[in-house]
Amino acid sequence: MFGKLYAASMINRSAENDQDRRRFLRAAGMTGLGVVGAGALGGLTAGTAAASTRPAHEAAESAQISDGAVLNFALNLEYLEAEFYLHAVTGRGLPDSMTTGTGAQGGVTGGRAVRFETKAARQYAHEIAGDEKAHVAFLRGALGSAAVSRPQIDLQSSFTAAAQAAGLVKKGHTFDAFACEENFLLAAFLFEDVGVTAYKGAAPLISNKTYLEAAAGILAVEAYHAGNIRTALYERGGGLFGTNSREATVKLSDARDSLDGPTDDDQGVIDDRGNANIVPADANGIAYSRSPGQVLNIVYLTSKAATSGGFFPKGVNGAVNTSAAH
Repeated sequence: MFGKLYAASMINRSAENDQDRRRFLRAAGMTGLGVVGAGALGGLTAGTAAASTRPAHEAAESAQISDGAVLNFALNLEYLEAEFYLHAVTGRGLPDSMTTGTGAQGGVTGGRAVRFETKAARQYAHEIAGDEKAHVAFLRGALGSAAVSRPQIDLQSSFTAAAQAAGLVKKGHTFDAFACEENFLLAAFLFEDVGVTAYKGAAPLISNKTYLEAAAGILAVEAYHAGNIRTALYERGGGLFGTNSREATVKLSDARDSLDGPTDDDQGVIDDRGNANIVPADANGIAYSRSPGQVLNIVYLTSKAATSGGFFPKGVNGAVNTSAAH
């Protein structure tokens, strides 16, 4: 979908000067990010790769895409996370006023309030739900009339498919992410690491420094969330799946790795020797990245090029909508 060559060849730059920045921040009010219409974003459709003598697959990686398209891609993911957490803590999702926009608007299948066993997990979930809802409002405000609507979201059969792929449940059995605290935490683990790697992978694709700063702020929050969930799972004992929660995260991690390409980057909350691995980083202590295509591999639950599936039965809205082929 997109790779490192994208950043080097990007020619569709967002306008950026002191006047634009002041107007952008002034319009933001309490959010800190201004309303940017479709015109200011320079369009939301992917362009064609420039002529090149490079191999075809490298030329495809350099396809042009606007900052607005990248933000809308992120908005689709924030819709998914917000719906998951809000249903878990309130039994309801986003208000209708926060789901409108361009593209096909869809409903949410599944999701209900979780009966938390511990006060700590309940408080974690409430705080994260508030953050994810704020991210949706923030990105919608930044995009203005260019914001995509919430696509159709599946919080029911998609989790079962993911759990079956990871070997947590057998074929013919279901995995209800909202049935208990442990299920909720494992489902949150499935999302949070993807969110962190998605924002890091998108960073080189954003040319406007104001947007990049905002995206970095969201990435930081997602990383806090991921560390929170990973720690909670590491500290749990026992388990519902013939294994403990720590080992279950390794299985989910392996399942994600099987979808997003041949590189083995994804990590559970324990390493090969059973030691704590709260921060999934490389040898330099740096978090790894996923391209938008790789992120869609996971949320579509496929290792093939596709425009729908898994948590988004009819696909995401916006120009960035196709998973990578592996």
